[in-house]
Amino acid sequence: MKFAARINSFKKSPLYKKISVLDCIEIISKIDGITHIELNYPEHFENIKVEEVKEALIKHNLKLSGIALRYDSKFINGEFTNPNKEIREIAIKETIEAVEICNKLDGEVTTIWLAYDGFDYPFQVDYNKALDYEVIALQKVAKMFPNSKISFEYKPYQPRVYSFIGDISTTLMLLDEVGCDNMGVTLDFCHMLMKKENPAYSLALAVRKNRLMGFHLNDGYKDNDDGLMIGSVHLMQTLEFIYYAKRYNYEGINYFDTFPIREDPVKECEMNIKMYKKLNEFIDRIGMDEVEKLINKQDAIAVQDLLYRVINN
Repeated sequence: MKFAARINSFKKSPLYKKISVLDCIEIISKIDGITHIELNYPEHFENIKVEEVKEALIKHNLKLSGIALRYDSKFINGEFTNPNKEIREIAIKETIEAVEICNKLDGEVTTIWLAYDGFDYPFQVDYNKALDYEVIALQKVAKMFPNSKISFEYKPYQPRVYSFIGDISTTLMLLDEVGCDNMGVTLDFCHMLMKKENPAYSLALAVRKNRLMGFHLNDGYKDNDDGLMIGSVHLMQTLEFIYYAKRYNYEGINYFDTFPIREDPVKECEMNIKMYKKLNEFIDRIGMDEVEKLINKQDAIAVQDLLYRVINN
């Protein structure tokens, strides 16, 4: 299994004072079970060279899961859908740079999260024109790198009141319009909960359209991007999500997009790995065929018995 840690869980932790990206790589490398890290662009490359990152990864025996786009406040009115053409072009340029860096570091996927493409008030945007801009921008990036995996991470809101692309269905529609086989979707557990989606169902839909590229694993209380430890709130939905990942032979990165603020980020990451492995082992012990029989029964009491077996283990 491939497990990746979030740099900012360490870099922004009160337990560490002003540590660099290279320091974070060293700390993360000592976590039992971690195989990959993920970096943000341009955030994590402001005072560091790509070559330095590559050397650090080799030195600490880690691989890069990928690069995630983090567009700054100049895009506050939108990245790809900004009414200002010059700003849209800058967003496309930064995205292209991120893919190039991901390739240089042998990363698996570049993930695009468009924080500011959305709206807050009625009559604020021309919806279809904005979606046209979205499609055109993504096509430009994807066609420039036909052999690179580029993934779209949706989120229903935050920081905008509404995101243009905020659920699994709209994301799959968007990807169909972009029409590039190298573009897919990254499923963030908290984001799906915020949209009141059932995460395993969204996973199944992404697989149905052959668009699944990555997982951001975490947990929360549905209204906010809480970034809590996996299985800490929605244990059974996490178990179901892992079951369907196994059923559909997912071999990508399990990236822990969690936000330890009061917790030791090393111990928090270790707990995420242990929880994922424990739930995975439970499914193996029950057996994939037995779980499928349970699903086919459509018996809520039998499902509750499965929960009983989890906590009674």
